[in-house]
Amino acid sequence: MDWIAVFTSLETVCEENITALSGPPDLPYGNVSRRLVTCMRKIQDHGRALEPVISGITAVYHHYDLDSDTPGNGYRTLVKVLQSCLLHIIHNGRYIASNCHRAFFRADHNASEMEAYGSVLCQLRALLYIAQGMLHDNSPGQLYGEQDGELSRRLVREYASMHKACFYGRCLGFQFSSSLRPILRSLIISMVSFGESYEKQHSGLGMAAFSLFTSGKYVIDPELRGEEYERITQNLDMKFWKSFWNLTESELVSGFASLTSTLVQVNLTLTIPPEPLLLPLVSDPRLSTPVSPPVAHWGPGPVNMRLISYELREGQDSKELLAFARTEAPPISLSLVPFGAQKRPPSPWLLIHFHGGGFVSQTSKSHENYLKSWSKDLNVPILSVDYSLAPEAPFPRALEECFYAYCWALKNCHLLGSTAERVCLCGDSAGGNLCITVSMRAIACGVRIPDGIMAAYPATLLTIEASPSRLLTSFDLLLPLGVLSKCINAYTGVDSETVQPTEGMSTLSALGRDTASLISDLSHGASKWIQSFIPAEVLGSWSSSHRRSLDNEAHQRSVLPCSSDSSSDTRDYPEGFEPLRSERPSVIQTSSCPTVKNPFVSPLLASDDLLRGLPPVHLVASALDALLDDSVMFAKKLRNMGQPVTLRVVEDLPHGFLSLSGFAEEIKVASDICVERIREVFQQKTLPSCSRK
Repeated sequence: MDWIAVFTSLETVCEENITALSGPPDLPYGNVSRRLVTCMRKIQDHGRALEPVISGITAVYHHYDLDSDTPGNGYRTLVKVLQSCLLHIIHNGRYIASNCHRAFFRADHNASEMEAYGSVLCQLRALLYIAQGMLHDNSPGQLYGEQDGELSRRLVREYASMHKACFYGRCLGFQFSSSLRPILRSLIISMVSFGESYEKQHSGLGMAAFSLFTSGKYVIDPELRGEEYERITQNLDMKFWKSFWNLTESELVSGFASLTSTLVQVNLTLTIPPEPLLLPLVSDPRLSTPVSPPVAHWGPGPVNMRLISYELREGQDSKELLAFARTEAPPISLSLVPFGAQKRPPSPWLLIHFHGGGFVSQTSKSHENYLKSWSKDLNVPILSVDYSLAPEAPFPRALEECFYAYCWALKNCHLLGSTAERVCLCGDSAGGNLCITVSMRAIACGVRIPDGIMAAYPATLLTIEASPSRLLTSFDLLLPLGVLSKCINAYTGVDSETVQPTEGMSTLSALGRDTASLISDLSHGASKWIQSFIPAEVLGSWSSSHRRSLDNEAHQRSVLPCSSDSSSDTRDYPEGFEPLRSERPSVIQTSSCPTVKNPFVSPLLASDDLLRGLPPVHLVASALDALLDDSVMFAKKLRNMGQPVTLRVVEDLPHGFLSLSGFAEEIKVASDICVERIREVFQQKTLPSCSRK
């Protein structure tokens, strides 16, 4: 990117607009013209101030990559986001300058668009100043500073007070490709609408599934959408986020997803009783070591799993395996097995999967769509573990259950349609963390380690530490800092609610709703959706109270620079500059609990001794993910130890992109990269320790 050309174009566009709109006072759109001139002058000032900052960052950001063949780190990401913002401004500015005197020019709309991007540019300028400070304060090549340092406290302070609604209104998803923006816009509108229903109704998953019917006003009014999203990400509790993320578990949503998913012959849900296992020691296979069932927090308990196989293989329909089957669905999709077809022999490969969801939500059901596709593409059975979720089951319950499931699969691979000659662990986000920590535990216990790991955008540092990519949590659509901190606190046991699961009720069955409730919620949701489009004067007495509510919301939308008593230190920024501040400052609960630094919680903090002996680790990260630096620094740590590791950074995708499989071609390409990394584990005999691909 030629940044000199970008800033020159920005300067030219600003001048063109100021000249075109600074005419006599009797020109059309007088007040709107003045708004645009004011906005373009502010944008011009931001551009002039940012040019030397970007010049300094781009001169050194390559030093923070894993290597010259793997460009990717948080500094590059922030520059990329700024580039997207400036290109939008230049494009819109050229349109305004060329069309502002035409008869059908939408003056107010274009002014509002430019003001929104001006606000985003102001906030990005603040974040880039913080990134500039990181370059100065951190050690060379280090993306994270010292633990619990001032930079981390500053990140929390800024997030708590900074205005963020501008990122979720008219500019929502500006940093992503045009094919992804409609998907993300629909997701955020659904989330905001569900947040309103959640607060007013608390009516469960049925209302959640149909909350889109209440979303009309958030489609029409992007500013209201932005303010509401900022509010719910700061104020709603963990139960809200668990409920929303678990929408993918509902029969309605999963039913729609299944229409486009790959058909498989085996989709079997299992409940494994908590019985001790014996596994041979790697050091001396003649000796065995006991593996205890998970016991943390409430004692021994079963482990739930799901077996997915594109083809029916020997052992998968055995009475021994079906004895573990849960009763929620037919265990074997016999209708998909051709009549008279013979069972395939066991596969030499086995893929064990740990799902994402911030340690607090989802099950294997949410990830079925891409797992079915992977089973077909790799021709391998997949065992996905439904580990217990926080905050009811904080660390180390999930790790214990995943390790037990791994050991059970090794011992009972003949039931899963595999000989387990080669075993790969895979997972995304929280699941990627569990892939690494399960392997660390296998090393510590002396049992067989997997033959490789494929971790997609894993969380390797579960602390609120500042890094360039984590600055994205100030405006990330799916992983804002308020939500990230809630997930970390839940998993590490801060304000946890340890509750033993009800006997006989699985994670999946707990998500169900009866048909009558669904119909009732649908009717109520549809009624509210229709009302959002009816003129207020037609709605009689109902409208007066509703209008007052909307007036209050509109009044609360105003955003002012932080007052002199702000918690943020204005000396952090150049004289005369201050980012926009929110009138609704949030409270971020950061944890000083030592659990967050446990190496089996944050493997990036693990000692070399704990990591030495890990199998080849394949990391797939996204350039626009707030956890990008987790992958980069973990890859650097392993490489410096001489451990085999690869890193692939895909472009233009959000955190959690595997859960959006099927919605965009870019996601399919990234999913295929994950498949190829897994295939490498199964097919390659050795992997050089410094290999990238």
